[in-house]
Amino acid sequence: MNQNKVLILGAKGMLGQALVQAFCDDKVFAWDIEDLDITNQDEVSNNILHLSPDIIINAVGINAVDKIEEDEIFYALAKKVNGDAVLHLVNIANQLQIPLVHYSSDYIFDGETGEDIDEHTIPNPQSKYAETKLLGEQHATKADKHYVIRLSRLFGNPGISDGIKKSFIDLMIEVSKKQDYLPGIVDEVASLTYAPDLANFTKQLVHGKYPYGVYHGSNEGGASWYDWAKQIFELKNIDIAMKKVQADSFVRAAKRPAYSVLKNTKGPKQQHWKDALKEFLS
Repeated sequence: MNQNKVLILGAKGMLGQALVQAFCDDKVFAWDIEDLDITNQDEVSNNILHLSPDIIINAVGINAVDKIEEDEIFYALAKKVNGDAVLHLVNIANQLQIPLVHYSSDYIFDGETGEDIDEHTIPNPQSKYAETKLLGEQHATKADKHYVIRLSRLFGNPGISDGIKKSFIDLMIEVSKKQDYLPGIVDEVASLTYAPDLANFTKQLVHGKYPYGVYHGSNEGGASWYDWAKQIFELKNIDIAMKKVQADSFVRAAKRPAYSVLKNTKGPKQQHWKDALKEFLS
């Protein structure tokens, strides 16, 4: 069997680790920040050209949504990592004539129509984080061979790199041990994405030689934060009272899309988020 030489960037993150597992039949090179700073053009050029991979998968990203909104220095860093650095990868991918896989976010949409969002919906970012993600996506599509895969509310085994924030699931379980009541937002509805499912989705696109372009890789169905938390507590047999609240009950710096369920019309079928959550928690 011919093995592809697959370079996975951001390999210590939640998605990166799942990708390393998914592509285990290939020759995987799992790089993180200590192996390559994607914002350094010379480093990107020299290191990747020397490796000469068959595929580049970019799972690097900064997603501290509110910090990006509030902190100008951090925003500039996020713009470099999520946006401008992608162009360095595009240039190398085009030079080597290989596919580039890059991940984007449901946050690039305003979510104001209340309808599922397909791959052709026009983005309208409402936050600085969303702007950085849209910039990266726009750069990625300049690769001659590109897969831009949008996701939303990623969950799975936690990443092992520095600065990894707690997942929503871990946070809910932790909170349930300290209090017997929890408010849950009902007016922000989005897709959920199980990291191993997204990694396998990526593998199917690449190995199945799907047409290059933009794809939606989230799990089927949509959920509010309330729905998600409720399902976590049910599956973990945690007895906690929940109250439905509106998003404006919480003070957050960045605006979130009200309804950003990603509709997959082009890629492999994904399982429903409830089945994925059950699989993860079992």
